[in-house]
Amino acid sequence: MLREEAEERLRALAGEHARLREDQWAAIKALVMDRRRVLVVQRTGWGKSAVYFIATALLRELGEGPTVIVSPLLALMRNQIAAAERAGITAVTVNSANPEEWEQVYNQVAEGEVDVLLVSPERLNNPDFRDHVLPELAESAGLIVVDEAHCISDWGHDFRPDYRRLRTMFEELTEGVPILATTATANARVTRDVAEQMGEETLVLRGALERDSLHLGVVRLRGAEQRLAWLAQTLHELPGSGIVYTLTVAAAQEIAAYLREQGHEVIAYSGQTEQAERLAAEQALLDNKIKALVATSALGMGYDKPDLGFVVHVGAPQSPVAYYQQVGRAGRGVERAEVILLPGAEDRDIWAYFASLAFPPEPVVRAVLAALEEGGVMSTAALENRVDLSRSRLETMLKVLDVDGAVHRVKGGWEATGEPWAYDAPRYARVAAEREAEQRAMLEYLDTTGCREEFLRRRLDDDTASPCGRCDNCTGVHRSPEVDERAVRSAADRLQRPGVDVEARKQWPTGLADLKGRIKPELGAEPGRVLGRLTDIGWGNRLRGLLADGAPDGPVPDDVFAAVIKVLSSWEWAQRPVGVVAVPSGSRPQLVRSLAERLAQVGRLSYLGDLGYRSGPPGRQFNSAQRVQAIRGTLAMPAALGPAVAGAGGPVLLVDDLVDTGWTMTLGAAMLRHAGAPAVLPLALAVTS
Repeated sequence: MLREEAEERLRALAGEHARLREDQWAAIKALVMDRRRVLVVQRTGWGKSAVYFIATALLRELGEGPTVIVSPLLALMRNQIAAAERAGITAVTVNSANPEEWEQVYNQVAEGEVDVLLVSPERLNNPDFRDHVLPELAESAGLIVVDEAHCISDWGHDFRPDYRRLRTMFEELTEGVPILATTATANARVTRDVAEQMGEETLVLRGALERDSLHLGVVRLRGAEQRLAWLAQTLHELPGSGIVYTLTVAAAQEIAAYLREQGHEVIAYSGQTEQAERLAAEQALLDNKIKALVATSALGMGYDKPDLGFVVHVGAPQSPVAYYQQVGRAGRGVERAEVILLPGAEDRDIWAYFASLAFPPEPVVRAVLAALEEGGVMSTAALENRVDLSRSRLETMLKVLDVDGAVHRVKGGWEATGEPWAYDAPRYARVAAEREAEQRAMLEYLDTTGCREEFLRRRLDDDTASPCGRCDNCTGVHRSPEVDERAVRSAADRLQRPGVDVEARKQWPTGLADLKGRIKPELGAEPGRVLGRLTDIGWGNRLRGLLADGAPDGPVPDDVFAAVIKVLSSWEWAQRPVGVVAVPSGSRPQLVRSLAERLAQVGRLSYLGDLGYRSGPPGRQFNSAQRVQAIRGTLAMPAALGPAVAGAGGPVLLVDDLVDTGWTMTLGAAMLRHAGAPAVLPLALAVTS
């Protein structure tokens, strides 16, 4: 009887010919009849959402409370709400995009008007939600669902510290509340880790991960201009609409701009895209109004477009598991989907950058705990004055410490709990080693002569994997790497087009004792320019080598200098500069000095001199508060430079090699403005991102 009702619910959700898979029924039965905890590891498109919507409907008919779904992305939440409506289920969400609706949503839940409440994992540790809403949900919920459950495990490719709080939530649930966790991308180690955190006797339903619509291939091309030209040449041949993935925001913007110039309807999409623009872009792809979204991994989990015809990666992700998850967006509702990887020489550099954001070393963590024990409740901004970590890395570390019980998030910031805490160095080292192994495996994927899908499924510990018969290696049909030379030249011209705008800093960092609020206009810099971003696939490749740690110092190369001249010639300044000042460099003094002197000579400007350091360069700092304090303590105006600036009678170019936080340029400009410069124009070779 229950299965018949479940089958009827499925038909309402997926169509009159839909039938429950055996593992779908096993999961529903375990949740509804046995009130068990279930982990479902099944391929993308298998029907995991059907399990929790059908279970929700059946449990609600039995008088149980609402289902709470923990979901990691707004795009995923929107798709889940739409699917719930098709199943006749009322679903609402509480997330960062709808704070004005929270009170109404909570009232609806309390009144029993809602079947499903979707929340982000971050919401679980919002003080108001955690202390007032969550206890009621833990008491009244009929079902807890954790979507994209691989995020629970720090062995997973997309670990999120907030997900680790779910273990505490599981322990606080009323006895007998069933739990369902779902993912499409968990290997055996991640599966074990998640199941252990869910509790003993968790039922694990793991199936084959074959995607019989995917046709995987790799095309090796010599350089960035060949990849870009090949993509522009091939895009119109690919079926339907799809996704072009990139590794960085800069690459997404750069590639999208070129493809539009070549007549392709594409939109750039990243975590930096405004929310309204992201929604519009997602909908445009869903409606097949564009050929592709050129996206970072921000468009990943949960984006559901059954007829997505292709996924192309310009640059290889650092994990075969992450790669298989991303390509799984394609081919859910079509017989054939093209999956193409275009690896790049810069991929390993980008992987190394992401690896540098791992959990900080123990002395840094201990410094945070000491600061909280001494200072009581402190905001993240206040902690930046005590600990030299970037804002995002500091927040991630605090979330891990919160999960471990060493700190607690409260209104106004964070506080130490006083509980003993041990730095688990062996575990962090093992996770780092696992990441390195994943990178090696990704390189092996590029080189394999065997079946590509089997390779990826083996990395996911899918013991049923066998040759797919569809990929380029199985069929022997490899896409040609040949590209029209005119197209390559066109792509090269686009990639070598110099010049990136850099906005001037307008506000001082929060938490400084004597510098607060807006930077005074009479001390501010004008908008600046750089030759390129280090994350570009054009000038970025050239500049990364020139500015790499340990790279030899020397005069500015002629090709780089010629490109900087083009940047200057296209700069539409209000008034032409009359002089040049160099920022002192501890690592590349010849490079910066030669760049400044040659600019003065070619531009017929006065070379006014260099700023200086009182006691050597300040070293490297990772957050704004620490950086400003360090620069203030070291950067100085030589006695002769002030009168030279005042006597120049016009704007000054302030020249450096690299803009990272932007604070060296900001404070240097303030010094020059104070000395009498009417305007300061920052110019550098590169900006980090």
